[in-house]
Amino acid sequence: TFKKQGNTLIVSLRGELDHHNAAKIREELDRRFNSSGAVNLILNFQDLKFMDSSGLGIIIGRYKIVSALGGKTLIAAPGDQTKRIMALAGIGKIISVTGSVEEAVGQI
Repeated sequence: TFKKQGNTLIVSLRGELDHHNAAKIREELDRRFNSSGAVNLILNFQDLKFMDSSGLGIIIGRYKIVSALGGKTLIAAPGDQTKRIMALAGIGKIISVTGSVEEAVGQI
């Protein structure tokens, strides 16, 4: 789901983010972000059950786009499996990871 709050687009993903659906999700996310006029992006992973390296590619790609616009990218409420894969990739060193969407909004 997509929700615009001020100059921030909050994207809530559920289910799985893997090579089977990554291209579709990336295209829809980019389309919505570009048409929203948002500068910042919050990826809400509260209901995301599984993510593989394709998901990491989506995160890094959106981070680069948002950073080029001078905005912030944050990840909210990842589950244990998602936290592990992000930690292995070092995502937390470049993107803030928060415990909730509200916390992420507070860091914008």
